[in-house]
Amino acid sequence: MKSLIIALMAVVACICFVLCKSPHKVETRLDEEPPKTAPLSKPEQPKSEELREVVVTAYGAQKSRRALASTVTTTADQEFNTEDYDHIEENRFKEVSADPLSTFSIDVDGASYSNARRFLNNNQLPPAGAVRVEEFINYFHYDYPQPKGEAPFSINTEIANCPWSAKNKLVMIGLQGKKIPVEKLPASNLVFLIDVSGSMQDENKLPLVKSSLKLLIEQLREQDRVSIVVYAGSAGLVLPSTSGSNKREIRDAIERLEAGGSTAGGEGIRLAYKTAKQNFVEDGNNRVILCTDGDFNVGVSSDAELVKIVEQERQSGVYLTVLGYGMGNYKDNKMQQLADKGNGNHSYIDNISEAKKVLVNEFGGTLFTIAKDVKLQVEFNPSKVRAYRLVGYENRLLNKQDFKNDKKDAGEIGSGHTVTALYEIVPAGVESEFIEETDPLKYQQNGKLISKGDEMMTVKFRYKKPGADKSILIEHPVKDFATRQTSDNFRFAAAVAQFGMLLNNSAFKQTSSFNNAKSLANGALGKDEEGYRAEFVTLIDKARKLSL
Repeated sequence: MKSLIIALMAVVACICFVLCKSPHKVETRLDEEPPKTAPLSKPEQPKSEELREVVVTAYGAQKSRRALASTVTTTADQEFNTEDYDHIEENRFKEVSADPLSTFSIDVDGASYSNARRFLNNNQLPPAGAVRVEEFINYFHYDYPQPKGEAPFSINTEIANCPWSAKNKLVMIGLQGKKIPVEKLPASNLVFLIDVSGSMQDENKLPLVKSSLKLLIEQLREQDRVSIVVYAGSAGLVLPSTSGSNKREIRDAIERLEAGGSTAGGEGIRLAYKTAKQNFVEDGNNRVILCTDGDFNVGVSSDAELVKIVEQERQSGVYLTVLGYGMGNYKDNKMQQLADKGNGNHSYIDNISEAKKVLVNEFGGTLFTIAKDVKLQVEFNPSKVRAYRLVGYENRLLNKQDFKNDKKDAGEIGSGHTVTALYEIVPAGVESEFIEETDPLKYQQNGKLISKGDEMMTVKFRYKKPGADKSILIEHPVKDFATRQTSDNFRFAAAVAQFGMLLNNSAFKQTSSFNNAKSLANGALGKDEEGYRAEFVTLIDKARKLSL
């Protein structure tokens, strides 16, 4: 028995020795010899106070990895799923007599759609809270005309019968951002803030982040500059500000990143903003690009604390783009809040094709803001409209007083971006099961309607130029004229909205069906050069089968 115990102790000692010597992670501290790797930057090295925080387990020799798949696979019974989504309280119909103003912030994000696509491609319906209808609609580009004159965007409206409610009408409001040629875009000061914690080891996380950023690097010019900050157990600068012409140096720095350790997201955000401010470009594009699954668990990690940091830092003129990756522990709600409060945008990268869409095809719109704090306020004419419902935008609603308040934050439009919003309208004199009765008003019983001819509503916009603090007002009256021959823009936006309502089992879906959505979409594919609309039709078929 004694000899057996001695033998077992020897085996345990051997295992411990092998594990200690394993090259799986390389840990570096100031009092140890760093691993021998190629220098990160010849012209400039990180300062000693920055090196003191460098993440250790995340930077070392690159391991061989299998090629990235175009889509990510998972199992329906995936264990330990901790993905987080905010609850969505769906917009209701409002009577114009009591509430004639509808006010909201624009939203150009498309993260909800690409994330839902990931679920559908994995033969799962997306969870509650993952479907934000306005992000489904705005994932796609619409063929609106370019703006004329000084305004940074054109305003386009269309009215027709509602596809899912024969007695109601549907109003489309579309904005087209001015497209600035890449060669005329201002110089960029970009900071890649990369999560290299242990949760980022999967193939659809850090390896996909690296492939994504390599695509972006190819778009950079000599006047553009890039820094790289990483964070895991702590945060560190691994590439000082480097010209976009030194593409090989930037690629090499990205290639050597590895995942390991816990996640100190707050420290990473602070260091990234500090780096951006140190290299600030006047009248340029100063932006932090955060790549993460959002699963912060060390130091400042609560939503409220992280949002507070971002709100404070945005005053510096540095914008925030959030790129989400991965599955199983993806924190969608955290990513949404950070992008919203950081004057930026949020995309979910489920495969390399989506990375190409966001960082190559939509390079200008993703990274270059042409108008900030863009708000819409619609005033409905009660002689034409009995009730209305804004489709989506639940987390972008504003108080009516916020419209004129220039201190109130709102959304941004990038170069070439389109923004689309839909209102379902109950015309005056039409009965509707969705209109909830209220007691008569005591002080407005004798109120008189003020006729405005054939105007159904007036859409008002406020926006600020990127470096300004005072907003500019634009007004756009909309006449009560229903189009018989609707545009591809209208039909496709209506198809996407209908699809979103079906996925989240909307109380207002009425006669919506997957077949109806597919028929509308098929008849409105347009040019579809990249195939995004055709792909949408295939997703309708998948969702229909999963819903049976």
